[in-house]
Amino acid sequence: MALANDGNFREMRYFTAWHKERVTEEHLLPKHVREFTEQKHVPFGDAVIETLDTVFAAESCEELFTPAAPHIAMALDGVEIFTNSSGSHHQLRKLNQRMDLILEATRKNGGVYLYANQQGCDGDRLYYDGCAMIVINGEIVAQGSQFSLNDVEVVTATVDLADVRSYRYAPSRRQQAVKAPVYQRIPLDIELGGKGDELDLAIQPSPYIQARIHEPEEEIALGPACWLWDYLRRSRQAGFFVPLSGGIDSCATATIVFSMCREVCKAIEEGNQQVVEDMLRICDEAPTSTWRPKTPQELCGRLFCTCFMGTTNSSKETRQRAKDLAKAIGAYHTDTNIDILVSAITTLFTQTFGRALKYKVHGGSQTENLALQNIQARLRMVLAYLLAQTLPFIRGRSSPGSLLVLGSANVDESLRGYLTKYDCSSADINPIGAISKTDLKRFIDWASANFPDMGILQSFLDATPTAELEPITDTYVQSDEADMGVTYAELSTFGRLRKSERLGPWGMFSKLLHLWSGDVGSTPTARGLSPRQIYEKVRHFYYYYGVNRHKMTTLTPSYHAEAYSPDDNRFDLRPFLYPSLNWAYAKIERVVEAFENKGSGGDGEEGKKVQ
Repeated sequence: MALANDGNFREMRYFTAWHKERVTEEHLLPKHVREFTEQKHVPFGDAVIETLDTVFAAESCEELFTPAAPHIAMALDGVEIFTNSSGSHHQLRKLNQRMDLILEATRKNGGVYLYANQQGCDGDRLYYDGCAMIVINGEIVAQGSQFSLNDVEVVTATVDLADVRSYRYAPSRRQQAVKAPVYQRIPLDIELGGKGDELDLAIQPSPYIQARIHEPEEEIALGPACWLWDYLRRSRQAGFFVPLSGGIDSCATATIVFSMCREVCKAIEEGNQQVVEDMLRICDEAPTSTWRPKTPQELCGRLFCTCFMGTTNSSKETRQRAKDLAKAIGAYHTDTNIDILVSAITTLFTQTFGRALKYKVHGGSQTENLALQNIQARLRMVLAYLLAQTLPFIRGRSSPGSLLVLGSANVDESLRGYLTKYDCSSADINPIGAISKTDLKRFIDWASANFPDMGILQSFLDATPTAELEPITDTYVQSDEADMGVTYAELSTFGRLRKSERLGPWGMFSKLLHLWSGDVGSTPTARGLSPRQIYEKVRHFYYYYGVNRHKMTTLTPSYHAEAYSPDDNRFDLRPFLYPSLNWAYAKIERVVEAFENKGSGGDGEEGKKVQ
């Protein structure tokens, strides 16, 4: 038996795997069970169940993903039906892998595979994405939804076990079957298919269907939306609050909340009474109220509040974009300036130390420049929580409950540490905290085309990402990528190599040397970078990743969506005080120098080694 014990899972904290293959033990049942069932013992262990017309068995969620999955040996021993009661969470682009494994489980060996999965928020960072399936001989005959607000979803299909038996006719399979290990069979005196001599002409096998797989942009629209609704209704709060900056990250968070409202309205139209009850309570309506939102915007206006917290560094364009987005989705929007708060802090500093802090563009140092930016960012966090707690009261809510503050830091910025500790990245939960900037842009582009009357989203795509924490001059406008020293696309590459491919500085450099060198266009990944340029980018990334890793210890709980998430709580368990990486850098430098010597005509020993 295999237990999931990596990534988001720590099953070995609670369970011990059963390692006695094809062995069972007799366990004495508790007294009240014995009295009810009139059965004294029950076999416990690794076995299969044999009915009067078939044999079925179970494998666990993790076992499906292992190289020697139990269904292989079980199928060779005659098991025809496999069940899998899974707990598999959503991750962007992961459903394809899961479906391939489920289909392959019966494609070679034949059989019926019954796959059930949890659906909803696990009370933490994961959303289990359902997609229950029934597969026969590698073909899908039933598939449930991947994202839904339903508490329970059942899929059914009719299958003919004779199809399984004929599928297994191949002589090569039979030769392996006779040598397969034998499982103990637990007899069950029933027929799953009914009596064989009774014919019902109305029954026929379910037809094959094509797998339904969402595009990644749709996954972002639906997965975090369902997670937010589950979290909101179970936390029994009054709604959500987002500080809108006019940038694409807070725009994405707000659009996901709007997507949630779309799904809630859809569920109400379909008659989901549990959603209706939860919606009425959240919107401060009586349980007997007949009010129903006619549009997602109407619902959004009841449970979603936004605010633009401007300063003298904010542009008119970002302020207007925030206002227009709030209007398009129906959110209750507030527009305010926090210069008075910033001035209070800087004045206090000047009175205490006898000197004024200056921005870099005004001749100040880098230390002063960062301090002035962080003051604005942290004050916004304080104001966000004040508004989240008081806006329901201001708007006349009669029942208890405040707003949940949503964060808007994306996975790439967290990985690089490009955020202020305890600023607006500090929130209750974050629906985009494990989604890359690249995917967020694609999502906004998709939403612009697929959500009615959301043309405002295009203006967010056209805008240059900026924190707007420094003064704008004729020659300087703050830019995220310029501040970070790397592009968002490069950060995604660094993140996958670090986490998914488990590479340190040397391994990352070696990999990118083959991917990024070469003339642009000569290969799909070639960028025309020299070995030294690649080395400098790798070293730059690891420096800021290391010095900022401590920020991950206080990172807002985020919806898990990406395989390279730096979430320190559960998924990416790393130190937050990194050692020196000088040994790796020295090794890279020797290779870089050898390349440079080779290019300049040198033919030393290092050059020969490189070649």
